[in-house]
Amino acid sequence: MLYGEGIVMIPLSLHEFHRAAGAVFAEVNGQEVVAHYGDWLAEYAALREGSGVLDFSFRGRLCVLGADAQRFLNGQVTNNVKDLQIGEGCYAALVSAKGKLQSDLNIYRLEKEMLLDFEPGQSEAVTQRLEKFVIAEDVQVVDAAPDYGLWSVQGPKAAAAIGSLWPRFIAPPKAMSVTKVEEAVLGEIYVTQPSRLRSEGLDLFVPAAAMKDAGERLLARGGRLCGWQALETARIEAGVPRFGADMDETNLASEALDTRAISYAKGCYIGQEVIARIRTYGQVAKSLRRLRMGGDGRDAPPKGTKLFLGDKEVGSITSAVWSPALQAVVALGYVRREANQTGTELEVRTPAGKIPAQITDVS
Repeated sequence: MLYGEGIVMIPLSLHEFHRAAGAVFAEVNGQEVVAHYGDWLAEYAALREGSGVLDFSFRGRLCVLGADAQRFLNGQVTNNVKDLQIGEGCYAALVSAKGKLQSDLNIYRLEKEMLLDFEPGQSEAVTQRLEKFVIAEDVQVVDAAPDYGLWSVQGPKAAAAIGSLWPRFIAPPKAMSVTKVEEAVLGEIYVTQPSRLRSEGLDLFVPAAAMKDAGERLLARGGRLCGWQALETARIEAGVPRFGADMDETNLASEALDTRAISYAKGCYIGQEVIARIRTYGQVAKSLRRLRMGGDGRDAPPKGTKLFLGDKEVGSITSAVWSPALQAVVALGYVRREANQTGTELEVRTPAGKIPAQITDVS
């Protein structure tokens, strides 16, 4: 499928399922996504108040196999993977030898492999990055996307919606943990608990052949299909950065990621020296912050819009959106160290005029 001139877009496997539900499609990093189903505000409300159902099959999914998989991966990422037990997971990042981000990852230890979940369009780059450092280890990197799709259910009623699928359903016991479910028709499903929106939510890695059936069951039990527009609004409100939007290969891991993603107690990994040096000898020059804008305008400033403290430029915006819940524009952006304390009043300058913006805590 082509999206725009010369750009190949990889379609969702359930394209017709979503089209029949009224989907309007869009493209993210060469992957087809559902933008919305005709009423993005109702979808947004489901994510905040009910159970919003999202087809995340556009995201990258890799399995790292082999006897040395766990030890190898521990030497590649910023977080502690070597101590994960079966059914546990963590949030981490791949970085270059200079400490620059290459991808962020949700990592789960399953019975026979390590499962990696990450932003769309990154599968080839992540695979190449890992395989580059496989020397004599017993390690294989396999694309799991053809075999397993991914449903995500977000909102305070997510567990109830998923639990109604299986009489003996047991939710993952803690954040970033995994529960395996054996269902007679759907097959072997892995349920995980990542922090997509800093709120309640669960992911279901479902056999590709059972994705449609699983989606229909979730909708029949109170779930509402949600698209990218609602998801991005909720994500930016929650202050959750997205690789490719709020962070990329130009950013140091320490600038963009919170402490969940970096272990300072683990052993050596690619980029560890730079990240450890930053922590030991000083802070980064800029950090990602959440901002709330004043005024009564609903127009979100574009990526790259400059931030000022008085007459001094101190940063720029990476993502911005109108928040129905806050009735204000909220944004993520990098702000220099001398101006990025919570409560600091900055100024956004647009062709339409100057807009106040305050740095706010991520709750």
